[in-house]
Amino acid sequence: MVNITFYKRNGVYYKFVEEGHALFDEAGNDIVCAAISAMTMLVVNSIEVSFASNVDYKIDGDENRISVTAMDALSEFCTEEKRQYAVAGIIQAYYLELMSMLDDYYDYIDVNEIEEE
Repeated sequence: MVNITFYKRNGVYYKFVEEGHALFDEAGNDIVCAAISAMTMLVVNSIEVSFASNVDYKIDGDENRISVTAMDALSEFCTEEKRQYAVAGIIQAYYLELMSMLDDYYDYIDVNEIEEE
């Protein structure tokens, strides 16, 4: 199962961590894993290239873990309101898409969110 935890401050999404394998099918045929991987890289590339914003991402293949943090989603780190909304919005959109996938793939994905102070 892939466990994905989203982090928010004051209701604003700014970080997520993915751990594990979907195990929907064997490697190379796992559509759940492929979808999650593709969406993750879409989020990273959108923040970094399309929104010209900093994104810190770490991929640990040995631990099957990726963490993505975009502090520009938070007002205390970015003064450009449009950039904040864009960055937080794409992370939130990813969260919502994963929640939608849970209807069909609940045995392979677990999605959580943590509100930090």
